[in-house]
Amino acid sequence: MKIQSVDRDINKNGRYLALFDDGSSVSISSAHIADFGICPGRELSDGEYSELIEGIELSKAKARAVRILGNRCLSAHEIKKRLVNKGDSEEAAQKTADWLEESGLVNDAQYAEAIVRHYCAKGYGPARVKAELFKRGIPREMWDSALAGLDDANMESAMGGFLEKKLGGSEDSDDLRRAADALTRRGFTYEQVRTAVNSYLGTVRE
Repeated sequence: MKIQSVDRDINKNGRYLALFDDGSSVSISSAHIADFGICPGRELSDGEYSELIEGIELSKAKARAVRILGNRCLSAHEIKKRLVNKGDSEEAAQKTADWLEESGLVNDAQYAEAIVRHYCAKGYGPARVKAELFKRGIPREMWDSALAGLDDANMESAMGGFLEKKLGGSEDSDDLRRAADALTRRGFTYEQVRTAVNSYLGTVRE
């Protein structure tokens, strides 16, 4: 395809509009102009044109990903999913996610640890935390390391605090059952919940 003209894109600051002899046009950056030698009269092979379009799509995806991130933490999987939902191709989304990881803007391992700390502090157990890691697309090989922060002492403290707040010193069997059910829904095992309830009752009766 032959380039007919290259002019500033009046609708997009800092970009240029390349018009081709078939009537099509693309908005490009100065980096694209330098990388592909874009200028009037230049003829691009089918392969070069495809590379140019892929490069434009990837640039858009990267810019969009940075905007999506802002000050938030997201996993590479979440970024890729959001980009695809915004209209980017699977390939551009994947390359962008890889680029974010390589540049350090996305770190799934650190994000996984932050998720564990957050849900542990809110009083949730291992099952719920694992569900959150799965939901956010954190690779399973990172789970064990992240879950190491969810030790017995932290879980006991979380359950104890929840029971104290929920029960307020009550020993009523119905109240205890409801509180125990709530802890189970929060991702703790029956054994952990039974131990926590017994510990709570021991403290209340002292």
